[in-house]
Amino acid sequence: MDKKTDHEFDMQFFESVLRRLPDYTEVIEILGGLYTKHGRIADGLRMDRKLVRFLPENATAHYNLACSLALLNRKADALRTLKKAIDLGYNDIDWMRQDPDMEVLKGHPTFESLVERIQAQSRES
Repeated sequence: MDKKTDHEFDMQFFESVLRRLPDYTEVIEILGGLYTKHGRIADGLRMDRKLVRFLPENATAHYNLACSLALLNRKADALRTLKKAIDLGYNDIDWMRQDPDMEVLKGHPTFESLVERIQAQSRES
């Protein structure tokens, strides 16, 4: 089985699980990641939004939503959502700095101030 067929099989499998179990958050998260990884950014965004609705206090879900928004060049929405992720406790600053999904935000004053905020919080801990 080649890689293209492999990821298509994975997506179809998880889509079928989600049709039967529409609130299965782990599957929503996996499917969102698969969609994004294989260039289906709008579908990934749809899954990320769904996951945030099911898990409104989950910092990583908000971070992933911010990534999808950034990939669609929706900077203001991405920054607002990233701030929410940080408010909820997201603090993986090393990943934020290297995450290719966040490329469009890097250097933006709001992004830099959020990074500085995490650094300050980690110094206080």
